[in-house]
Amino acid sequence: MQTFSLDDVVLHPSPFYNAQQLDLRYLLELDADRLLAPYYKEAGLSPSKDNYTNWENTGLDGHIGGHYLSALSMMYASTGDIELLNKIHYFIIQLKQCQDANGDGYLSGVPDGKRIWCEISEGNIEAGSFSLNKGWVPLYNIHKIFAALRDAHIYAHNPDALNMLIKLSDWFMSITAHLSDEQLQQILISEHGGMNEVFVDVAELSGDDEYLAFAARFSDYTILNPLIDKNINLVGMHANTQIPKVIGFKRYADVADDTIWNAASKYFWDLVVNKMTISIGGNSVREHFHSPDDYKPMIESEQGPETCNTYNMLHLSKMLFLSETDHKYLDYYERALYNHILSTQHPYTGGFVYFTPMRPQHYRVYSQVHTSFWCCVGSGLENHSKYGEMIYTHKANNLYVNLFIPSQVTWKEQGVELIQQTQFPYSEEINFTIQKAEKPFELNIRMPTWLGDKSPTVTVNNKAAEVETINGYILVKNDHWRRGDLVAVKMPMQTSIEYLPDNSNYASVSHGPIVLAAKTDTTDLDGLFADDSRMGHIAKGDMRPLEQAPAIITDNLNFIDKIHPVKSQPLHFVMNTANGQQLELQPFYEIHDARYMLYWPIYTEAEFNGRIKDLKKKEATVLALEKQTIDKVAPGEQQPESDHFFKGEHTNSGINQDKFWRDATAWFSYELNDKKAEANTLRIKYFSGDVGRKFRIELNGHLLTKVELKSGENGFYTIDYPLHPLKDKISSGKIELKFVAETGSVAGGIYGVRLLK
Repeated sequence: MQTFSLDDVVLHPSPFYNAQQLDLRYLLELDADRLLAPYYKEAGLSPSKDNYTNWENTGLDGHIGGHYLSALSMMYASTGDIELLNKIHYFIIQLKQCQDANGDGYLSGVPDGKRIWCEISEGNIEAGSFSLNKGWVPLYNIHKIFAALRDAHIYAHNPDALNMLIKLSDWFMSITAHLSDEQLQQILISEHGGMNEVFVDVAELSGDDEYLAFAARFSDYTILNPLIDKNINLVGMHANTQIPKVIGFKRYADVADDTIWNAASKYFWDLVVNKMTISIGGNSVREHFHSPDDYKPMIESEQGPETCNTYNMLHLSKMLFLSETDHKYLDYYERALYNHILSTQHPYTGGFVYFTPMRPQHYRVYSQVHTSFWCCVGSGLENHSKYGEMIYTHKANNLYVNLFIPSQVTWKEQGVELIQQTQFPYSEEINFTIQKAEKPFELNIRMPTWLGDKSPTVTVNNKAAEVETINGYILVKNDHWRRGDLVAVKMPMQTSIEYLPDNSNYASVSHGPIVLAAKTDTTDLDGLFADDSRMGHIAKGDMRPLEQAPAIITDNLNFIDKIHPVKSQPLHFVMNTANGQQLELQPFYEIHDARYMLYWPIYTEAEFNGRIKDLKKKEATVLALEKQTIDKVAPGEQQPESDHFFKGEHTNSGINQDKFWRDATAWFSYELNDKKAEANTLRIKYFSGDVGRKFRIELNGHLLTKVELKSGENGFYTIDYPLHPLKDKISSGKIELKFVAETGSVAGGIYGVRLLK
């Protein structure tokens, strides 16, 4: 199965077309010179403008520049907009100046990158899950410019991009050439994006198998081998670190015809989609895979599925479908595209979403063009530039319709042009008009799983069509298509209920592939449009108590009888909740600038009062602590540590009983925020098994206390440390919190940090 080029598919008016145009405007508003600044600085040149702020000047400098060039290239292919092409050429010219100035093929915006790569080349490797030789995921960062040069070549046909990509690849291979396999694996402890994938791409584009061999060496076998053995525990792993690795495994499998690596990729996809994915197609809580047996964190956290994860899962799904043609990959692709990706863009500003909370009555935060430069802004720029990639595919003389999105496809090799006209999902009717058919072809229309026991109807030129179902597609039989032939299809949609994968009492409602949600209110949307603070991507407004969430009381797990359509408003329904309130359900992607309900607590009449009482008691304690909290860190978790400017030497992190920790035989530190100088207490969470460890806790370089962890505690416990002895030392609004091991001992493990009023 093969895809069409993006320039072969043109979107027509629809929610996807609107999203594409918003993204185009966002791209055009970005200042290319500010995105280029990190590359100039790393090349020893003077930029015409300074960096953007946020993640673009606090350690991940340059990563958005790579995403920007990729998005420009795909958007140009999708729209043909000449202004985009001019920006691509300008950006490449400037990058080439930087690469030429470096003189050895090197090109990146990684701060202090030359030192990092020099140390690695010499075999001095200090790798953590999100650090490498004291840099913030420099491999992940540089991957973005590798991918950007590839995309500028493939989608925009830039004359310099491929040569620049090969030079960059040769540089990277030269600095790692004399490292052992063990040293390469040590490097890959650090998040590295799709580096293995891009080296396969270079091999294919250049025709040189040397890059393919390197891609195999530069793959993380600590993940690959357990996947091959079908014996891996993903719980606690940083999700978006793992998914690009598997994309690389799959890419290698396709080019090298490796059935073992292919099977490993399929196994990973099955595990993530079937065990760790919710109804909108997203996964992860606070960026990490949680236990498939316990979805409480998904409901309780304000940091739900991360957009980058779904961006990458769509990429993996596309690759697997093309080689396997199993419809489960398209079912997932459609579900994630409509319900997660489409929902992560603001309908007026075009701003992008990082976390999509599933917590009842919470809300999302949107980026702003000149303040927000998170990873999900980078992937967001790309998401809405390539909607045409999977609407149609082809094989031999068969044209396949995979998604029901208004568009036109041109199949140059067959001399075929087809227009898809539909209001789907607001209408069940989909029309296909043959514009050109110079050669015979067979039209195949996907039969989605969400049809259930319903059957589609098909007519050709208003007459019942002769059809055959083959491999999940409706083959519309016609020996000779002519211009103007009209194929009309009706895909009946039905309402369905989907519970969380752990079979807990939370369920979402869908109509066809569309997940429905309800607006609850628009109050206290603190930070709805993010500023440039490091944690501006997190919705910080008050969390509504869970026991106050609208609930459904029913003795029937399949409570469709409580859901009724709204007349004259397709895809809008009303549903009565436990307190007699009637809420309106609508596609989740339509809901913005509001708190919402997507997962609903479901109770029987008998259990409702008791469960609510227990939940109220628990929530009162949790929310009271949140109100008292000024700042908090989750040690061992990637983004919370990065957002608090983690530093350290001889430090380790891990998971114990589903809880993350960090310790050190030297030291580690965080930067806490106390803007109003309200800090009164430092609360630290420990584990009873770490008895006897001795270390110091310092604030802004001053000793707060000496700690010797004692026995007698069971499991996890907290200790509060009053801050009044150092009150005059920590009044600046920023507090450096440092844990320093005593000689011969260990600082930590630290399982949680809270700064309290």
